[in-house]
Amino acid sequence: MKTVSKALSDMLSAMHASRDGRMLVADCFTFTLSNGLILTTTNADVSITLNGSVFRADSILVDGLAYKATTGLEVDQQHITLAARPNDTIGGVSILAALRNGLFDGCRIRRERAFLTSWGMPPLGSVVLFVGRVAAIDQLGRTSAEITVNSDLSLLDIQMPRNFYQPHCNHVLYDSGCGLVKGAFSANGTVEAQSTVMQIVWSGCEPSYQQGLVSFTSGVNTGVTATVKWADTQAFGLAYPLDQAPAAGDQFTIHQGCDHTFATCGSKFSNQANFRGFPYVPVPETAY
Repeated sequence: MKTVSKALSDMLSAMHASRDGRMLVADCFTFTLSNGLILTTTNADVSITLNGSVFRADSILVDGLAYKATTGLEVDQQHITLAARPNDTIGGVSILAALRNGLFDGCRIRRERAFLTSWGMPPLGSVVLFVGRVAAIDQLGRTSAEITVNSDLSLLDIQMPRNFYQPHCNHVLYDSGCGLVKGAFSANGTVEAQSTVMQIVWSGCEPSYQQGLVSFTSGVNTGVTATVKWADTQAFGLAYPLDQAPAAGDQFTIHQGCDHTFATCGSKFSNQANFRGFPYVPVPETAY
């Protein structure tokens, strides 16, 4: 059962008594990225203010996200088309570039239908029609992208045990189980000359940043997060190339990485009390 505001309920009841009742509706879409950035847009011709957020009418266009109701547990998998212009950005990065760079991986999508009496007036209420997350980027072009989205029930389809008994730690670095504070193992840096899409020259670099993450906070790669493949005292390399080469002077934040071994957990982070691996499990080839 879906709940609605009293004002919307009264309006719907009044419309049942009038054959020529008039109501305006607008679909409002919320994209919440894993890094916390939020993009709100609507298919209406004017911007809609709903639940304290402004859903812009001059932003990206979303097509294909339908409402589906079934009996029982069934994963709602849909294919949507997202159209964007070069000046449509999130966190200073073009929407299509953000899709290409993986910023929308695991992005949560919410479709909400707002009901209005006239354009420019606050909605009387709304109904949530879909909540899910991006599953895959099927096709990416110059002006649009084809995306597969799944409802949250897709989490029930994961065939894996709750815990893995393996030598390496099961925690994600800096998550609640790990317990480490990300900011305590981070540093701000500046891109130096001769940097490329695969290698960032930085005189303040250290080997401890290997397997960590770097997030650009200025320049053409603002909002882009990349994995650090290797690091020494002069530069660090990326696991995958950036969409555009950074310029000297671009700012970034870099976080130390972890190889999830018991030794590194102790020597590098002094965090063996929270280690969630089983380093003394014998290898499969061991015979008894």
